[in-house]
Amino acid sequence: MNAVVTRKYGPPLDVLQLREVATPEPTEAEVLVKLYASSVNPLDGFTIRGPLFFVPSLGRLLRPTHKIAGADYAGRIESVGRDIKRFQPGDEVFGASFTGKGQGGFAEYVCTQQDSLAPKPSNLSFEQAAAVPVAAITALQGLRDHGQIQPGQKVLIDGASGGVGTFAVQIAKSFGAEVTAVCSPRNVDMARSIGADHVIDYTRENFTLSGLRYDLILGANAHHSILDYRRALNQDGIFVWAGGGLARMFQAISLRPLLSLIGNKKVRFFIAKVNVTDLLLLKDLLEARKIVPVIDRRYPLAEVAEALCYREEGHAQGKIVITIPHGNEVDAAL
Repeated sequence: MNAVVTRKYGPPLDVLQLREVATPEPTEAEVLVKLYASSVNPLDGFTIRGPLFFVPSLGRLLRPTHKIAGADYAGRIESVGRDIKRFQPGDEVFGASFTGKGQGGFAEYVCTQQDSLAPKPSNLSFEQAAAVPVAAITALQGLRDHGQIQPGQKVLIDGASGGVGTFAVQIAKSFGAEVTAVCSPRNVDMARSIGADHVIDYTRENFTLSGLRYDLILGANAHHSILDYRRALNQDGIFVWAGGGLARMFQAISLRPLLSLIGNKKVRFFIAKVNVTDLLLLKDLLEARKIVPVIDRRYPLAEVAEALCYREEGHAQGKIVITIPHGNEVDAAL
C-alpha cells in the first residue's frame, strides 16, 4: 500500500515521504480498514516533530514511535479478526486512533481496534466523516465533561474558526447555550452561519477587557493568559484549555492548582480520549444535522506535508482533509 512515512523527527517537508509499504494484517481483535480520507490535527505535528518541540538535540537522536501518522480516518472495512463482533467487511466507518503497530490514517489501509470506530454517518461523504473524530470529540469532551455545559449558559469559544472551534460552536448550541464566537474578520460570516449567537472580531475587540462575563469559556486556540480568561468568567465559571501554543498549555497546567484555591472560578486542562460512545453520539448529531463539518482545503495523500505546513500557519477555516483515492473509486460528496 501507499503510505506517508516518518523516517525521523523533524519538519514535515523534511521528514515525510510517500512510500510503498506492506499492507498491515489484522490480529484476531482488529479490523483492517480501507481508507478513503483522513484529516490533519495538531496532534500530527507533535507526532512528526517529536521531541524536537521540546529538546531539539534529543529529537535528532530518537526514532519516531509512529512511522505512519494521522489520527483521523474514514473508510470501509476490508477484513476483520476472528474476535470482532460489531463490524463486517463492507461496513463504512469513521474513527481515530494510533495503534501499537505505529500505523495511522496517512495511508491506504489501517489496522485498528473496533472500539476506535463507529458506523459512518449516512449523510456524510468519507471526506466529511474523516474531518470529525479528534476535533469534534475534543470539543464535546471539553464542553460537556470538563466545562459541565448547561442549557441557557453564556458560552464563549475562543478560536471558533478552527477544527475544534467550529465543532464547539455547534455542539454548544446543541446543548442549548448562548454562544459567542471569537475569530478573525474573514471568519465572522462563517461563525454566524454555523449558529453563533454573537461573534467577536478579535482584531477589533479584546473580549477579556470588555466587561462581559461568561459561564464557560473554551479555549480552542487559546492566545490569552490564563488570568485574562479567568477575569472574563462569571463567579463559578469554568475556563477549559483545549488548544493553543505550548506556552499557554504549560501555563494552564502549572497555574491550575494555585488558581483553584482562589475563589470559585475553575481552570481545566485535558487531553481528549477517543471512544465509541462519543463517536456514536457525534454520528447522531451529524445525521440530525445539528453539527456539520467545515472543511477548508483538501490535499491528496502525496501532499500530507504541505497540508501539515498549511495547518501550522494557523489560518485554516475548519478542517484540512487528506483524500485517499483507490484507482477509479471516487468518494462523491453528498
